[in-house]
Amino acid sequence: MSTVSTPMVRSAPLINRDRVIDWLGIAPFIIFSLLFLIIPTLYLVAGAFLTPEGDLTLKNIGDLFTPSIMSAYSISIRVSVASALGGALIGFFLAWAVVLGGLPASIRSTLLTFSGVASNFAGVPLAFAFLATLGRTGLVTIFLREWFGFNLYGTGFNLLSFFGLTITYMYFQIPLMVLILTPALDGMKKEWREASQILGATNRQYWTMVALPILWPSLLGTTLLLFANAFGAIATAFALTGSSLNIVPILLYAQIRGDVLHNANLGYAIALGMIVITGVSNVLYLMLRMRAERWQK
Repeated sequence: MSTVSTPMVRSAPLINRDRVIDWLGIAPFIIFSLLFLIIPTLYLVAGAFLTPEGDLTLKNIGDLFTPSIMSAYSISIRVSVASALGGALIGFFLAWAVVLGGLPASIRSTLLTFSGVASNFAGVPLAFAFLATLGRTGLVTIFLREWFGFNLYGTGFNLLSFFGLTITYMYFQIPLMVLILTPALDGMKKEWREASQILGATNRQYWTMVALPILWPSLLGTTLLLFANAFGAIATAFALTGSSLNIVPILLYAQIRGDVLHNANLGYAIALGMIVITGVSNVLYLMLRMRAERWQK
């Protein structure tokens, strides 16, 4: 009697080698995020509710509402709002000029290259650059005084002030706005303008009734991102103003170092407040970005 041979069925491997390689590719990112973002954040959150002896307490959270800390939050929020609005307004017109305006293509590439560099130019180099330009003995200050007889500091201007810090922050806020908003402007379809023109709409009606409503989520979301970007900045402010301007990052830096009340846990609570504010801003930004992407598909 002849037997019918059946084909052998190989069992699937227990470990998918391709999947393992994929996970190994993002392993450095996961490790980096755990070590420098997630674990430190959890440590700060836990420390905000502990005493220096390790007991649970809400006193650190309550101390956030003391006048000095509330003043620091107020100044930081006002500087962040001012620099975000200024950066968003100027950055929008720059992005519009190079994307939808009649400027040569070479200017667009030059502006985007500069924006990529300037958006990351901060800290001590940026503070030194502004001091050398707009300080009391800065190049522009001396030029205005010697050539035009205009005393910049005689008008009440002070680089080491709220207004001066806002202008300094706008140096990296404007390029960041250009970089983020340029793809949104590129996504504006020519068919929308052509359809509005066929229907008899003017250029002003097109922008107020078609373009701006579509771009509004991107504009508002990017402005929120600029706010969060300025709110957490410390290197530029510390190098420029030192401790003369009481903003939250500088207060947090001094508190954790033990220069004030030697209460690091209060510093953790201050950091928790910053995390909440920047976290809300980033979540709103992501929600508005998703909405903008739906419009432009």
